[in-house]
Amino acid sequence: MTIRSFIKRLQDIMRNDAGVNGDAQRIEQIVWLLFLKVYDAKEELWEFHNDDYQSIIPEEYRWRNWAVDEKDGEAKTGEALLSFVNEELIPSLKNIEVDEHTPVSKSIVKFAFEDTHNYMKDGVLLRQVVNVIDEVDFTDHKERHDFNDIYEQILKDLQNQRSSGEYYTPRAVTDFIVQMVKPQLKDKIADFACGTGGFLTSSLNFLEEQVHSVEDREAYNQAVFGIEKKALPHLLAVTNLLLHDIDNPFIIHGNALEKNVRDFSEKDRYDVILMNPPYGGSEKDSIKMNFPMELRSSETADLFMSVIMYRLKKNGRGGIILPDGFLFGADNAKLAIKEKLMKEFNLHTIIRLPHSVFAPYTSIRTNILFFDNTHPTKETWFYRLDMPEGYKNFSKTRPIKLEHFAPAMEWWENRVEIKEGNFDKAKKYTVEEISSNNYNLDLCGFPQEEEEILDPEELMESYQEKRTELNKQIDSILADIQVMLGGKL
Repeated sequence: MTIRSFIKRLQDIMRNDAGVNGDAQRIEQIVWLLFLKVYDAKEELWEFHNDDYQSIIPEEYRWRNWAVDEKDGEAKTGEALLSFVNEELIPSLKNIEVDEHTPVSKSIVKFAFEDTHNYMKDGVLLRQVVNVIDEVDFTDHKERHDFNDIYEQILKDLQNQRSSGEYYTPRAVTDFIVQMVKPQLKDKIADFACGTGGFLTSSLNFLEEQVHSVEDREAYNQAVFGIEKKALPHLLAVTNLLLHDIDNPFIIHGNALEKNVRDFSEKDRYDVILMNPPYGGSEKDSIKMNFPMELRSSETADLFMSVIMYRLKKNGRGGIILPDGFLFGADNAKLAIKEKLMKEFNLHTIIRLPHSVFAPYTSIRTNILFFDNTHPTKETWFYRLDMPEGYKNFSKTRPIKLEHFAPAMEWWENRVEIKEGNFDKAKKYTVEEISSNNYNLDLCGFPQEEEEILDPEELMESYQEKRTELNKQIDSILADIQVMLGGKL
């Protein structure tokens, strides 16, 4: 069974159910059922290796005891199945008791179901969905790893539901960043807005080749940490790590911005931080109070950059995706963040990404900042990754691939300045040059291209994004003026 056909079969069944409204709800329904199936398969393995293993899930609610259809007429279906799921199964899993001594491998069940709902109203169709999911043998190593990419398919389907607000970082981008940062088994790797776990799973795939012993496997199992604010991506990330043979997926369901940055200690810091922070959003004033005055920003991505700096260990490395607005932004908070980054960290490389990498989510241009906590910045290299030959845009059907990063990867190992016509494609700037230019990092940008004619919907979306960004900059400047005037404007 292919991943695409698996998802399609489930969605085709659920389209006949009056209770499920749109692909976003269909996918949410698939995810919590899939989690229970995957978790049951993991429990089979844990039971095999530990005769004393006790499940945190009450016996009657374990997948094997209610979901499996033995074709003997005894499997729950129809109203009986609906009543069981709505009145017993989900409430029971929501109310599982955990404490600080509960292993992560068990407590994830409660956290996974904190915001879970059953949308289906037809118990016969629900039985059909359960049966399709039960066909997959997640105890089989090959079949389990064949399904490692299932979440990319789910997120690609979510792309069509723009109102869902889910942002998907293409696998090629996460793999490229990981390969440049080169995490090691001894490293603790973190993503404080991990979504479905793309950076974490790319890191695990990179680390897998370093596993040669039982001790290595233990280090692999404890290598990654994530925080995710939204319920659905959090559940996706947990299940994704289970599929990658992480027995204790340390993914917290919460907001990484809620803790005061001054309170972070050494135990809160990580060797490697890889992120695509959410941008375009704003946080309430109580969140901004967790940051020093000069670092308080109305832009979510700015606040995450500050968190990253406070949580990166000495000699640690970071690979962070940020929009163009961060590079050229000149409001007080952005300037303070960039100044802190360059004075306290070594911002050694910025890769300018071509447009439409994140299509169809957004047309905003993005960049990858690579830095480490070794010494203050002395010089920063900029490299412009151009659109591959034969491409005008990336799209859902023609996404960016790892091979498209080949020019940047080749340049990375043998850095030289490159000029094409009158435009710099790769160039090194000293920290003095950058600071004297008011920390404007908008360097080695893309030559002015002939304006593309967009269809009306894309044109409106592009206009709305640009207007939102400009409004934020104006609001930030007005807020600074208001402070200078003593709160009167």
